[in-house]
Amino acid sequence: MPVTEIIEDSLQKLAAHIESQDYRGYDPYDALKSPLFKLPVLKSNKLIRFGSQQLVKRFPLNLRPLLGIPKGYNPVTLGLFIQGYSYLAQGAGHRAQGLLNENPSSDSPFERRQGDVNQNNNREYYLNKIQYLIGELKTLVPSGYHGICWGYDFDWEARYTKIPAYQPTVVAIGIITNALYIAYKITGNKECAELVKSSARFVSEDLNKTYSGDSYIFSYSPFDHQQVFNASMKGVRILAQAYSLSGDENLKSQAKKAVQFVISHQRGNGSWGYSLASKGGWTDNYHTGYILDCLHDYSLQCEDHEFDQALTSGYDYYKTHFIEESGMPRFYSDKAYPADCTSGSQTILTLTRFGDHELARKVALWMIDNMQSANGYFYYRKYKYYTIKTDFMRWSDAWMFAALARLLFLEVK
Repeated sequence: MPVTEIIEDSLQKLAAHIESQDYRGYDPYDALKSPLFKLPVLKSNKLIRFGSQQLVKRFPLNLRPLLGIPKGYNPVTLGLFIQGYSYLAQGAGHRAQGLLNENPSSDSPFERRQGDVNQNNNREYYLNKIQYLIGELKTLVPSGYHGICWGYDFDWEARYTKIPAYQPTVVAIGIITNALYIAYKITGNKECAELVKSSARFVSEDLNKTYSGDSYIFSYSPFDHQQVFNASMKGVRILAQAYSLSGDENLKSQAKKAVQFVISHQRGNGSWGYSLASKGGWTDNYHTGYILDCLHDYSLQCEDHEFDQALTSGYDYYKTHFIEESGMPRFYSDKAYPADCTSGSQTILTLTRFGDHELARKVALWMIDNMQSANGYFYYRKYKYYTIKTDFMRWSDAWMFAALARLLFLEVK
């Protein structure tokens, strides 16, 4: 079967599963949604809460039904589907004969038929989906901040902080606003542009900053002073994208100071650690990919190529250390396993960003062959001798939907 058809069929099965679940599902970090953690002691003991969260995340079998954990409605999930639908809308406009054609007997356009099709109707389907999800996102915004923002739909007991459900993190906001920016560029939806500009005010006024001379790093959330490189770079990308929409030079200036901080901590081999915390020195796939994507976007949106050598060095490291010859995406830089679904998705997105489409296809085919279930969803992680097959809507399905939609657009444009 041709590669394009394999990707399309995979995306069709994934979309059918996602939409059957109404974008709701489990998450690796959702353990604290269990009613057990409303009980005395369990609702306040950090050690127990953090340990339980890690246990439920890492356990090979899905304990969530047993613990009474409901499927969640995660803002990041909605953002990634906006991103994926935007790519599909863009792809619909590039087809003379559709690969993703609207079937008159179905609400889904993922049915194939012979002959000419009305591509405007196909594109309209995706535009309607995007508008619906934007409306849903707006209902999940917490109050009390200078700009629009989002968090996860569960309490999160992190190592250095505690973040209540729906309270903002720059990581969640950065993923969502990137999707909105892509949607604006593809569809012209002006509401998306306004939301991005509003989120830039959150970054500027609500996040904490840790300074090193004139440069600084943004905090992970308003509740901490963590120095996490990929998180700060998501703040940079929000500012850079908002600058491209508004022309506000102050946004560009802020973004550059934060880039300078992160670049100053790039290692000689081109890599970055996760953070400046004492136990934050590891290097992994998707956090590195986030930094590269955000740095590339900064250079494009701000028309500033001062850091191109750092970008090239980082990307060379990424390609060399995070992809096996088979196409399997590595999670860590120094060992083959596990293969992680977010890592696989991010690998596809980063490779296509830098023009390595053939290698991205290879990774996508490995993911489809090794980590997609017969029901369409993608598994969480594959280790050398076993696979954790839990279906995670944000971590696995949403990221793969965005990545495969991006790749499919490149296949057919």
